[in-house]
Amino acid sequence: MVIPQAEARQPRALGRIAVSSKLARGRSVLGGLHQAGSSKCLFPRNNTASLDAVVLNTAGGITGGDRFAVSAEAEAGTSLCLTTQACERVYRAQTGEVGQVRNALTVGPQARIDWLPQETILFDGAAIDRRLQIDLGEDARLLMVEPLVFGRAAMGERLGTLDLRDRIMINRAGVPLYHDAIALTGDASTHLAKPFVAKGAGAMAAMVYIAPDAAGQLAPVRAMLPDTAGASLIGDDMLVTRFLAADSFELRRSLLPVLIRLKGGPLPRTWMI
Repeated sequence: MVIPQAEARQPRALGRIAVSSKLARGRSVLGGLHQAGSSKCLFPRNNTASLDAVVLNTAGGITGGDRFAVSAEAEAGTSLCLTTQACERVYRAQTGEVGQVRNALTVGPQARIDWLPQETILFDGAAIDRRLQIDLGEDARLLMVEPLVFGRAAMGERLGTLDLRDRIMINRAGVPLYHDAIALTGDASTHLAKPFVAKGAGAMAAMVYIAPDAAGQLAPVRAMLPDTAGASLIGDDMLVTRFLAADSFELRRSLLPVLIRLKGGPLPRTWMI
């Protein structure tokens, strides 16, 4: 049973994962792993040359005062896919407490990382500061998505109080490629209902695809999108797509076909459970 109240669980959960991939006999295999606290990492078997990693939060969610971090490195020539066991939940925080998430990805030369966490669900009273830093090497490839859900629509939840700070930074060889930030405080539901903000959307996602075939993917991806999503090409090799949806169900319905196309194969099994 999920109890979306900070008082129902011990605050200040700590979790850290550091994982890397390396090449062995033409396959990407585990190069190194450190895990501590409430963060665990599993490595399901697959029939591809990529290494799949599933991140678990055994604390059951995030609330004020918690600290979580994931650092992942795909060494030269390897492929690493990271996802989560389930949707992450950010619960009501105590006054003055903010949950902190710090994720960092390093993609080596001619390597690839697929960063595919499932949705982060924000509850009323949540307070979180989240950052994702991605550093790309020469000829590195990336598929990244960050889906956000503003309360569970089926439960009639409304976010009257929220403190969200979310930042994504992608650099290549030290040069900024994509920096995006969201700051949303106060009555989030009222703000998102405004016609020139989100027009009542209860879920959104940002997706970035960096690869030599990005330009060729622009037209097919646009053809797959609903009216509440859009895709743009930035430079020759970066495709940026944004999604708005009424709820998490509608978000997945538009998000999954695009993810599958850009990944070039099926998503991790945890997405399908």
